[in-house]
Amino acid sequence: MSFLKNVPFLLVMLTPLEEYVMVEGGTEAPFSGEYVDLFEDGTYHCKRCGAALFSSDAKIHSNTGWPSFDYTLKDAVERRPDEDGSRTEIVCANCGAHLGHVFEGEGFTSADTRHCVNSVALDFEPEADDERAIFAGGCFWGVEYQLDQLEGVLQTTAGYTGGHLESPGYEDVCSGGTGHAEAVEVVFDPSVITFEELAKSFFEIHDPTTPNRQGADVGSQYRSAVFYTSEEQRVVTEELIDRLEGSGFDVVTEVAPAGEFWPAEDYHQDYYEKSGAGSHCHVRVDKFGD
Repeated sequence: MSFLKNVPFLLVMLTPLEEYVMVEGGTEAPFSGEYVDLFEDGTYHCKRCGAALFSSDAKIHSNTGWPSFDYTLKDAVERRPDEDGSRTEIVCANCGAHLGHVFEGEGFTSADTRHCVNSVALDFEPEADDERAIFAGGCFWGVEYQLDQLEGVLQTTAGYTGGHLESPGYEDVCSGGTGHAEAVEVVFDPSVITFEELAKSFFEIHDPTTPNRQGADVGSQYRSAVFYTSEEQRVVTEELIDRLEGSGFDVVTEVAPAGEFWPAEDYHQDYYEKSGAGSHCHVRVDKFGD
């Protein structure tokens, strides 16, 4: 999903404190905001224009006194050099409202990035009917790119799951000793795209018949897997595998309940869009004939 600049939007009337923070670039007092200790599922929006900025999945316990997130929704936040000359400011990409600052190298999560945001600059919308799915099919760059193109997909996040190490990083996973798979977490609107349609696309953009391998990428971290978040997802996945096997595919895809999902480092997110290289490792091939 893209958040476009210079599109028409309505700005709400601001309180003096909201004006001080979002327009003048000020900062609210630490531990004073209503969202510091909120960890419910949902989405955080810009208080000034309503644009979606952060998913609750990205919220971290930083104990710094302000809501903290290790990643943003795609294209939702812009970075700018701060006037103090030492920090990096973050603003809403849609309306330019000051949100806070971004810090790197603190080690709170494997993403190693903390977006420090003023509560007063945010509006929280509790999670409604969006659903979450997790797929692993080789290098997560290509899987994320392909699934992100589907209508109804709201957010994709490259990361690690299915292993035993807490808060793994890329080098940990590449060692092959943590049990994690390179995976992609997908948040989608089931009124636009069903899990079955999403899972079909997943099976068609990778080879589900090669154990611990996709092309030149070899290792358990590149295994084919669906980590289901509901019993319905498990049933649908197994039905699709039965269909593929009935068509002659020797499917080795792991089907397992979803566990802890660890977002990958920031440079792995939307890798092909950032690099401009285009996705070459995952090409869709019709396997279902419908």
